[in-house]
Amino acid sequence: MTNPLRLARAAKSALLLMRNPSRLDQVFELADSTVSPKIMASVVEALAQDPMGAQALEERPRLGRIDLAALRALPRGTLGRNFAEHMVENDLDPSALPNKKSPDAASYVRAHLYETHDVWHVVTGFSTSVAGELGLQAFYLAQFPARLSAALVAGGILNALFFDFSDRDARMRSIVRGWLLGKRARPIFGVPWAELWATPLEEVRRRFGLDLVGVEQALAA
Repeated sequence: MTNPLRLARAAKSALLLMRNPSRLDQVFELADSTVSPKIMASVVEALAQDPMGAQALEERPRLGRIDLAALRALPRGTLGRNFAEHMVENDLDPSALPNKKSPDAASYVRAHLYETHDVWHVVTGFSTSVAGELGLQAFYLAQFPARLSAALVAGGILNALFFDFSDRDARMRSIVRGWLLGKRARPIFGVPWAELWATPLEEVRRRFGLDLVGVEQALAA
């Protein structure tokens, strides 16, 4: 990243995120400013090592329009019902996320990760608190070479150091949990989540090796 303007934008976003890790707009800005084509190529190469990831990069399925009312009408315990409740409880609007085009593999990676971020929250069990967001970023980092996630984890730790030191235990525990969960699980990039809305959440977790109980036991040992 040698462009001075991009460097300045990245530095500004990083500073704003260090002060307030909940600034989603600055996460997007930091991603746009720092993720170069070379970095994206390495991410695509890593994701393509998994058969499901390779298929997703080839076919580029999208999550599609999300009807929260319809998902809330699904039976309790299903992925779709849990996702809808997560969105409503956190006052999140799926249409507010950037609707990125995906004409090639690299652009698909960014589009897919943006639109499935809250699905990953649900299947991994991380909340939308600062600690929960850092835990999910650690999960990303464990699953593929996500440099932005590494930067966000580092920023969250620095934020605790300078602005919220009392939250350090929650953040560090969440980061460790995310790393362990991500390393133990099957790669979940490219999962066709829209086909699984009516599937019980616990079944989805078993299918992809998301051993939440085992990781909690490891942390308690």
